[in-house]
Amino acid sequence: MLGSDRFLELPEEARIPAQYEIRVRRICSRKRSRDGLRSHLTPAGKRSAAPGHPRCSWGSSMSEAEAEFCSDSEDLFGNYDSLLENSSVLAQLDHVEELERQQADPSAPMDQELLSDSILDENLVEGLPDMSHRTIKKCKLQEMERDVNPSITSVEDRLRTVARRRSELLKETMLSNAAAPAVVSRSAALKEAVVTKEISVAMQAMESVSSQNPDLGPFFGLPTRVKDLVFTSRGIKSLYDWQETCLNLDCVQQRRNLIYSLPTSGGKTLVAEILILRELLCRKRDCLFILPYISLVQEKVQGLAGLGVELDFLVEEYAGSKGRFPPVRHRNRRSLYVATIEKAHSLVNSLVEAGRLEVLGLVVVDELHMLGDGSRGALVEMTLSKVQFASESTQIIGMSATLGNIGDLQAFLKAENYTSDFRPVELKEFVKLGDSIYEVDAQAEECFRFCRLLRLKYSSSMQKMDPDHIIALVTEVVPTHSCLVFCPTKKNCENVATMICKYLREDFVKLRLEEKKVLLQELKDAGNGSVCPVLQRTIPYGVAYHHSGLTSQERKLVEEAYSRGVLCLLTCTSTLAAGVNLPARRVILRSPYVATDFLKRSQYKQMVGRAGRAGIDAIGESVLVLQDKDKIMAKSLVCAPMEECLSNLLADGGQGLLTLVLSIIGLKMAQTLEQVRHFFRGTLLFVQQAALCSPSSLWEVVDQSLETLKEKGLITVSSGTLQVTDLGRASFKGSVDLSHSDQLYRDLSCGLEGLLLNSYLHLLYLVTPYELVAQSKPDWRIFLDQFSLLSGSEQKMLASLGVPESFVVRKAAGQTVKKGTDMEVVHRVYLALVLLRLLKETNLWSVAEKFQLSRGFLQTLLSSASAFCSCVLNFTQELEELWPFRALLAELTRRLSYCVKSELIPLMEVVGVTESRAKQLFSAGYTTPSHLANADPALLCKTIQNLFKKQANQIVASAKMLLKERAAVLQEEVDHLLTTPTDLPSAPAEVSHHTGV
Repeated sequence: MLGSDRFLELPEEARIPAQYEIRVRRICSRKRSRDGLRSHLTPAGKRSAAPGHPRCSWGSSMSEAEAEFCSDSEDLFGNYDSLLENSSVLAQLDHVEELERQQADPSAPMDQELLSDSILDENLVEGLPDMSHRTIKKCKLQEMERDVNPSITSVEDRLRTVARRRSELLKETMLSNAAAPAVVSRSAALKEAVVTKEISVAMQAMESVSSQNPDLGPFFGLPTRVKDLVFTSRGIKSLYDWQETCLNLDCVQQRRNLIYSLPTSGGKTLVAEILILRELLCRKRDCLFILPYISLVQEKVQGLAGLGVELDFLVEEYAGSKGRFPPVRHRNRRSLYVATIEKAHSLVNSLVEAGRLEVLGLVVVDELHMLGDGSRGALVEMTLSKVQFASESTQIIGMSATLGNIGDLQAFLKAENYTSDFRPVELKEFVKLGDSIYEVDAQAEECFRFCRLLRLKYSSSMQKMDPDHIIALVTEVVPTHSCLVFCPTKKNCENVATMICKYLREDFVKLRLEEKKVLLQELKDAGNGSVCPVLQRTIPYGVAYHHSGLTSQERKLVEEAYSRGVLCLLTCTSTLAAGVNLPARRVILRSPYVATDFLKRSQYKQMVGRAGRAGIDAIGESVLVLQDKDKIMAKSLVCAPMEECLSNLLADGGQGLLTLVLSIIGLKMAQTLEQVRHFFRGTLLFVQQAALCSPSSLWEVVDQSLETLKEKGLITVSSGTLQVTDLGRASFKGSVDLSHSDQLYRDLSCGLEGLLLNSYLHLLYLVTPYELVAQSKPDWRIFLDQFSLLSGSEQKMLASLGVPESFVVRKAAGQTVKKGTDMEVVHRVYLALVLLRLLKETNLWSVAEKFQLSRGFLQTLLSSASAFCSCVLNFTQELEELWPFRALLAELTRRLSYCVKSELIPLMEVVGVTESRAKQLFSAGYTTPSHLANADPALLCKTIQNLFKKQANQIVASAKMLLKERAAVLQEEVDHLLTTPTDLPSAPAEVSHHTGV
């Protein structure tokens, strides 16, 4: 970093007084203009256009356009590559000093040329052709005459002493500059210019923070400015009473663990965010916020980016393929990690391994009841168990709807509990049998109390089309109020939306007509010119469907339109209840089933909890549509207590238990059998062992898991000490399912023998997730068509995997194929072909049509493949023999994460920017995150079609946060490079050499 004043600033005793400032004319033809890269971080002297800073002048025959002048208090060498490339500078310094020593004899005649400072000797000055030799020497002489030590009487001695002193100081300064690692090439200088620009943008965002505000307590320990920002960003005026009570609990004040549970829509998240802000700003420690879905993580990152920019903390996304392991250490800024369940587990593992878990001051878990949700619940349990075991100072906050066995969870987390039945809007629950509506009443004998009859009269055709009277229930509330209709399947969502629109009045079409046209146009842009035919028919009526068959961009557009009231009715699957906060006046459950499974009590509560919009409705209603055969089961559904939340470490054949044992051994949290048992005393499984481990004991189960890991070659036991093998380490660090780790290793090893590098196909096959194979149902005619489009080398590669063209031809012709073909490989190849086509066309619509697959499935495939590619990359980094994959998989992960044209990827990295929005921004000239971070939100709204003010503000805030994060990473790298190593070897003791007489 030669261009930095930090290194070239001379010691006070070596500086030239202001009256003798050297003014240098820069006329080197190799000088690069840096005017375009100047910012507020550029030294004042280099900002020629800065107000109040007069431009230096010097008599010269050259014009201002040809010469630039500056003070010698600036960095004279920072922009000269010639100095960097001159490897003999230090040698010349030594030569000049040697000449001075030879002339130390006072009787020697004084050479006027040697009166100059040694660093500016005639020989050395030739290396700096831009300087005026006579001017420099004159100024140096004047300074030396003023500063010389009066105790030295000889003029020659004085001059030589000053020369030597200044020579040593300047040489030391140049050595420091030479040691700086960032000045090794022109490409590094160009990279520095880009980094400087990005840091400038981030610093501008930080300038608004009031670092001197003494107010440290009015808002639950936070400054009042934070209160204002939180209330403004959330659109609220005050907290609910329960929120005030919860935040003032003794356990919260004393930083003990807490579980708090309330009905859906009670305002739980705001309490968590206030606690997070207090940890970040007051206690100066990092926080981890665990959310169940990628969409929720992205929504939360986007929502908190503005607060992060204003209050100077980082908001980092850990979802899909995003996230650094371990996270970059930030010395002067705190981080909030917003993570999915899977990424949170990997993050905690990396912090434990790096010995940095103590930096996590707070871990918040949303939807804590997901502890009982299969393999993902097992990951939550592993994560929290490790946090408790490795860090006593980390506080854990869990929040959820009402839990059935809260005592078990309290014992597991050593937490206190706060429960309230508060809802901002009263909820009334109903069920419908025939044409009668019954109110749910737990005190009634049959649990249901008759309320009323449906008023709408049905014709025979309507009765046949809608036997469950969904239209009657819907038209009682829409379009004046909003309505959600939960359906058991994705196809049923589309059918119900279409059916409802057939019987709605034409008046519905006239409502907010222009905004509906805008929505259809946005959907068309998102689909590269295509719109779903069902949405094309239903949106004019204010109706749409919402399920995983839509792309994430389509779902987001539908959600935003519903939130603004452009759409008054959504037909949706149960995932909307858990993944998106979209309340309604009335919630209708089309059936008490999800696919073929009867609803769980927790699922039912999540769905009906969407009824009631705070600040809009005075009441919320839910209606469960029942058939006579479901009446008895429905009683337990609406009136029974919540299900218990049980440990899932033993689910799926104990895969969770195996993963946990392997990781704690690999992280050296336990290296003997006794230490493993000690760790398990802090798990939920230990609390519930009587119910879950019968007839075996927990310790027998743990012992068996150790034997299984030994058989798989993942751990070894030597003299009672447990250690992981290389494959074991790769498996847990890559977060690879242990049921697939050995298969992945074989696939990668075989791939090295004939890795195809002129196409992505081979790599795509290797990173196609194993768990998606079950969802792959190849259309053999399509398979053959796509196979025939491959090059000869690609077809040969597939044949080596066991999928030759002859096999595909026979399957497409409907012929039987002899046994011996691995159908799992065939299905993975088919999915790899889908991924290859997606990377080539970057168009979900066209690829979905080619393969007859839903757009939602394609996006799930892309997301899963990018996440698994990231896992495989981490897997290969732990196995030296797989080194060729590292660079290849790093680039493939990036391509799969966005699947857009390369010029749009930088914009897509900004949270909240979709593909269609990125195209609009790119066309308008906003091509980088720096452009967005510097953009005026008001101008963005005018420039970009259909961009609302709130969206523009979020995009700008997200771009600033992205640059802040990158700048912080680069700054930490700089600080690390310039920090003296703590293990630097000390100088050896001097050895005295004595010569004999």
